[in-house]
Amino acid sequence: MSDKLSNKRLVTSSATVVISLALVLFMLGLLGLVVIYGKKLSNHVKENIGFQVILKDTITNAELDLLKQELSSSPFTKHVDYISKDEAAEKLKKDLGEDFISFLGYNPLLSSLDVKLNAEYANTDSLAGFEKELLQKHYVKEVIYHKDMVKQLNQNARVIAICILVLTVLLLVVAVVLINNTIRLSIYSKRFLLRTQYLVGATKGFIQKPFIYKGIRQGLISGIIAVAAVCGFLVLLTSYIPELKQLQDENILAALFGLIILVGIIISGLSAALSVNRYLRLKTEDLYF
Repeated sequence: MSDKLSNKRLVTSSATVVISLALVLFMLGLLGLVVIYGKKLSNHVKENIGFQVILKDTITNAELDLLKQELSSSPFTKHVDYISKDEAAEKLKKDLGEDFISFLGYNPLLSSLDVKLNAEYANTDSLAGFEKELLQKHYVKEVIYHKDMVKQLNQNARVIAICILVLTVLLLVVAVVLINNTIRLSIYSKRFLLRTQYLVGATKGFIQKPFIYKGIRQGLISGIIAVAAVCGFLVLLTSYIPELKQLQDENILAALFGLIILVGIIISGLSAALSVNRYLRLKTEDLYF
């Protein structure tokens, strides 16, 4: 009867450790999703801001081709579109809902290049440099971009990144403390056995080994459970917001899932080793408290 009760307590203790660790890893996984999708969304917005290069009527076809080639081959450029005077006029007519050319008697619009930037270059400093360089060309009339929008976007991205970093550190600290305490409590019932083994000559490594292996197994199981829960949450989320599928990167998600399992293994195994070591360092009389 005593053995059955002891085994039941052991199973309950192990299940508590696994569930507690899985919940913490699940929260870390959700935070990871926020980081991944937040970064992807930020890059998507930045890459759709770009700028317009308004060209003078005096530009020649050779100069236009050279400018397009120069911009397209630049590392800061993601995509370049040429918009002719006629195309610009057609777009404006659709927006206005009337034929302004018939009213004016001529097309006052200029041709332009619509440039989309790579996300890392979508900041006010880079755009100011591009503007200065392009305006030196005699056939460029103006460079247009939303300075305030770009500045605000980058400021918000920095604030969000700092908040996520602080939250991640706090969550990791809570995770380590919570899991360490849970594992220490699960080893508490065996503290006298650990002390006896140590007194009869067993090395710390020999005593720690089975507990570390058990901690690694618990961390692996918890990590797999947490990954399954995160996958389920992700499937549910994309069913409500299908647009998120466009931001998915299987390689990054696979790295996140691997990291979740690795963190679970490291925290659980390390906590088991530290807990055993703590009880081995205690004096015999302190084991009763």
